[in-house]
Amino acid sequence: MWYVRIIWDEDENPDGNTQHIAEHGLTVEDVEFVLQNPTEESKSRSAGRPCCFGYTLGGDYIIVIYEQVEDDTIYPVTAFEVAEP
Repeated sequence: MWYVRIIWDEDENPDGNTQHIAEHGLTVEDVEFVLQNPTEESKSRSAGRPCCFGYTLGGDYIIVIYEQVEDDTIYPVTAFEVAEP
């Protein structure tokens, strides 16, 4: 992908993106792998934010929804497992 930097909130922040993806059973590494190796890019149907789909190293197919903060910086908002296409 085109980004250079990914913004992650502190692990202890209960409202942060790190905790949010953990609630869905995912890790920072899962999300970063999919961001670097997407199989598809799109826009979220619910929020209209950019998103990408892909497989984690563990083989789970997930969606990562993010905000583009700057030209080269993104903030992952959420990520969760979805049905394969």
